[in-house]
Amino acid sequence: MISGMIRAAMVDDIADIRAMIRELAAYERAAEQARATEEQLREALFGEHPAAFALIAEDDETGQAVGYALWFPRFSTWTGTRGMHLEDLYVRPHARGGGHGKALLASLAAVCRQNGYERFEWWVLDWNQPAIDFYKSLGAELLNEWTVCRLSGAPLGELADRAPAPLDRTSAP
Repeated sequence: MISGMIRAAMVDDIADIRAMIRELAAYERAAEQARATEEQLREALFGEHPAAFALIAEDDETGQAVGYALWFPRFSTWTGTRGMHLEDLYVRPHARGGGHGKALLASLAAVCRQNGYERFEWWVLDWNQPAIDFYKSLGAELLNEWTVCRLSGAPLGELADRAPAPLDRTSAP
């Protein structure tokens, strides 16, 4: 039985979302990397052109946020359709085991179905066995043959400096 409800995030949830992002980063051993400000999150989630969307898991007795899922659309050239990338899924430790994570993922799957998204993808740290086991129990396929690549900081800037000509800013979202 799931204790609580899942709802779309609202502007008033920004402080809770930011706090849970920091809790997730600490759990993932990367607390110093969670630098997003409330202002950045407000713009990303509720600005004129949202970059991402979020759901909140609430405790039914207290009405407090006990978890969140933050996602954004992606596009597959292979299927020619949009999909969903789940950036964060987090349930606070005291609320784990109550079905909130499963309810968040089920709600996201429903968003995929409603929007015709053919893929729902996310990353999981290879050492996070409880999460891996949970995802497998839901039927998720782990794509072990793929490696995540990332450019940031100085290497990103250095590569950008090599661009042959300035890009038209209207070509980016």
